[in-house]
Amino acid sequence: MGGSASGRGLCCFWGPVHADLERLIRLQQLDSAADEARRTIAAAPDRLGALDARLEAARADVAAARGRLDANQAERRAIEKDLTVVQTRLTRFKDQLMEVKTNREYVAMQKEIETAQHEVAEFEGRMLERMLEADELTAALKAAEAKLAAEEKACDAERQAIDADRDATEAGLAETARKRQALVTELPADAVALFEKISRTRKGVAVAEAREGLCSICHVRLRPQVYSEIRRNDRIIQCESCQRILYFTPAAAVGGRPS
Repeated sequence: MGGSASGRGLCCFWGPVHADLERLIRLQQLDSAADEARRTIAAAPDRLGALDARLEAARADVAAARGRLDANQAERRAIEKDLTVVQTRLTRFKDQLMEVKTNREYVAMQKEIETAQHEVAEFEGRMLERMLEADELTAALKAAEAKLAAEEKACDAERQAIDADRDATEAGLAETARKRQALVTELPADAVALFEKISRTRKGVAVAEAREGLCSICHVRLRPQVYSEIRRNDRIIQCESCQRILYFTPAAAVGGRPS
């Protein structure tokens, strides 16, 4: 592959580079960008689903809070009903007390009145507890409803952002495909074939940087002579381990990173 390419016609950001090698580097960058775009697009349904789950959880909290308040109100109505029954009985006992004829009947009626009064006090105490509880449950329901409203607003904004991001990513993916096609036409057929073959067998990564004597992807140490040749960036050289096409970035181009 090294001898068939067309000299040093192009210049990459770190200095003169073999024309086809630079094009292959750019081709890899486009493919990597396209893969990332496809992942972003594929992730959109999950992101939207997560928003739905958030809303469903908030709605469930509201439903649970409302259910607890409804149960409290039902219990209060039941207590009120029982209290009314006891109060009616107490009134009747008091009326009957005035009509008793004997001391024995009077004592018995007093006992009934005391029992009824005790029941009234018990029901009134339970009613007070339920009323205090109702205040807390009402506040909890309002808080859950406020949280739901906030979640609906936030999720709506996030949903619009996800949709916009997906639309922009799809447009960018189409532009990347256009640039890729244009770049492929500038490359020799054998260079494209090599790139595609490596890409298929190496999870979409056909071109990699050689760094500190290693292939930066498979991390296998390169032979010194091979690494020296790679550093010149004047022909297409493959990693002897993973077969990826290798290139070298001088330290000056990456902020003084050792080579």
